[in-house]
Amino acid sequence: MVENKRVFVTVGTTQFNDLIETVSSSEILEILKNLGYTEIQFQTGAGIINKTSHPNITLLYDKYVEDFIKQIDLADLVISHAGAGTCLEVLHEHKPLIVVINESLMDNHQSELAEQLQSDGYLYFCTCRTLKDTLMKDLKQLKPYPKPKDNLFSDYLDKCMGFV
Repeated sequence: MVENKRVFVTVGTTQFNDLIETVSSSEILEILKNLGYTEIQFQTGAGIINKTSHPNITLLYDKYVEDFIKQIDLADLVISHAGAGTCLEVLHEHKPLIVVINESLMDNHQSELAEQLQSDGYLYFCTCRTLKDTLMKDLKQLKPYPKPKDNLFSDYLDKCMGFV
């Protein structure tokens, strides 16, 4: 039995048409098909998108999604813009993440976060031009993102105040 694998592509609330157009290109769709993906949910944000189709992959397009975490949970792979909130939400859900840097942004501080998280082994980052190569990387090599420490801040305050 063939396993159905799902990709969630998100650009957040901004405009990142290049990412949507790149993932929906015939070249990338063929790579995803060959990797076993059968459905792609696009969250297109404020961009204006030309919807495409593929004979072997179901392509779903929404400007915004109601339950963002549910979309992450349903995904076997998330391809995302480099927004800090999005990156951390996906990593907290322990889903493989490819972050695509929006090169059209001036002073793109987001690339620094993506570089550090890749350096730490939690995700892969690329540009639209290099997404094809990044998709060929072994997602099983990514490390799970650690769970946040619930008492980290209060423990720090206790230490500062001399209670510990």
